Amino acid sequence: MHDTASSALSAFDLAALLVVAAALLGWFNHHVVKLPHVIGLTVMGALTAIGLMIANAFIPAITVDDWVAETLQRLNFTETLLQGMLSFLLFAGALHVDLDRLKSAWLPVLLLSTLGVIVSTVLVGLAMWGVGMVLALPVAPIWYFVFGALIAPTDPVSVLGVLKEEKVPQSLQSAVAGESLFNDGVGIVVFTILFGAALTGADFSLAEGARLFAVEAGGGVLVGLVFGWIGYHALASMDEYTLEVLITLAIVMGGYALCSSLHISGPLAMAVAGLLIGNQGVTYAMSDVTRDYVIKFWELVDELLNSVLFLLIGLEMIALAAGADDLLFGLAAIPLTLVARAIAVTLSTKAIPAARLSDKGAGRVLWWGGLRGGISIALALSLPPGETRELILAATFAAVLFSVLVQRATLGRLIEKLKDDHAPAVEDTPSTAVH
Repeated sequence: MHDTASSALSAFDLAALLVVAAALLGWFNHHVVKLPHVIGLTVMGALTAIGLMIANAFIPAITVDDWVAETLQRLNFTETLLQGMLSFLLFAGALHVDLDRLKSAWLPVLLLSTLGVIVSTVLVGLAMWGVGMVLALPVAPIWYFVFGALIAPTDPVSVLGVLKEEKVPQSLQSAVAGESLFNDGVGIVVFTILFGAALTGADFSLAEGARLFAVEAGGGVLVGLVFGWIGYHALASMDEYTLEVLITLAIVMGGYALCSSLHISGPLAMAVAGLLIGNQGVTYAMSDVTRDYVIKFWELVDELLNSVLFLLIGLEMIALAAGADDLLFGLAAIPLTLVARAIAVTLSTKAIPAARLSDKGAGRVLWWGGLRGGISIALALSLPPGETRELILAATFAAVLFSVLVQRATLGRLIEKLKDDHAPAVEDTPSTAVH
């Protein structure tokens, strides 16, 4: 019966189910469980998936878990996030970042988003290769570096959510916000290059990889600048808030679609366009009424997609049937990704004197605040079926769940402890990096 029901569901039906489920679980979490919103939805999504599997095991007549798995497969989580949700999330996040503050931390942001991603990719790849050799896993070495690339980006949804709740020093806030906006785009470009080499079996060429990186990343930044500039002038030519909100939607959807057709980085394009509209557009091209509507509209979009995304992450656990090797490989990924992140942050913020952040404890906040999320899971789910995919999925889920359930839950306490330890240097100042 569930086959018929699943096939009868339209795209609207699937979207409605996700929004209703996110709303109900969000309401239940707010009134009963009282966990932070992101953590609550992830936990309850995972528990829902586990509950369905347990019910199916003890009550054979119940096949809801199969229906959920088929529905998620039809939804295509990877395509939904990377080709749909991510463009809106990045634009909404960039809209709230103060460009002047970001300029003051441009060098550490640049290094964290490029050098940091590459260093993390290489270190995680080498370390997991070692784990694979110990476990005698039949995995080609290039796939360990594919995992390193997909787990390197920090998740902009989680990181920007923390920035809205915690007051951190202005320069550190700019660095965290800037990195979270740009390193996912860079990470996706690096993943795409390594993934292509892994699929073809060709030897990875550093020169060819650098060329592809320059084309995809540079093209994305260029498209973001063009669409941001066009959008700014369109907004400045009128004072009609309904049409101006529509223009911001057109920037996101049209710009991302163009990037996809040109095979360049849509995430980087949306981050750049969002920065331009959120600063030049909001300040010089909008009336007070329009500004209020645009900001509130994108806050609503951000909250809605945030809710659905983390519910999906929990439910996607149902697709993973982990064996002993998968579990060991996944558990090893947690400390190794943390160590790689620590080294990448240290090199990016201390190797060059001009990139050093003056705030006490900045390195620890950047390290522990390097949360992983839906982008990493979506990339892992895009891998071709097989034993390698199951291993990488297990490692990705382990790192993401630890990030959301442990790092996200304790980041606020770490910041408070740093404030207490360094009261003169890390004081409770008003936030201006996110407005």
